[in-house]
Amino acid sequence: MRADLKIETFGWGDPQTDAARAVRQRVFIDEQQVPEELEWDDDDEICIHALASVAGQPVATGRLLQRADDGKIGRMAVIAAYRGMGVGAKLLEHLMREAEDAGLRKLFLSAQTYAVPFYARYGFVAEGDEYLDAGIPHRDMRRAI
Repeated sequence: MRADLKIETFGWGDPQTDAARAVRQRVFIDEQQVPEELEWDDDDEICIHALASVAGQPVATGRLLQRADDGKIGRMAVIAAYRGMGVGAKLLEHLMREAEDAGLRKLFLSAQTYAVPFYARYGFVAEGDEYLDAGIPHRDMRRAI
């Protein structure tokens, strides 16, 4: 893991928003061809967001949506050049700590099927059948905190 990795939490509309939007644009819309109208939603306004930067360059982002006593992690995006370097792991751990600090009891997420083993390493368990979201195969996963 890079020593110059920095992860910060922010709210949508804070100065980090443009950087997080740029990461999501690059990963989801440009690389994965997710339609723009599916990427941006009203949940951004009410989520806790996290931005990972290396040497001041934004390289990953994700968000946590709080719902009563549970939460949903989503929009996890890591720039291709930084995948496999532990950035996504540190980002996920950061969001999981945020959920724990908020007193949440369960976490959910919708994982692209190739990422199911990644999330399983952090205690998430796949449930239900595979389905398409924005044309990409996904599985729902859950974890107790």
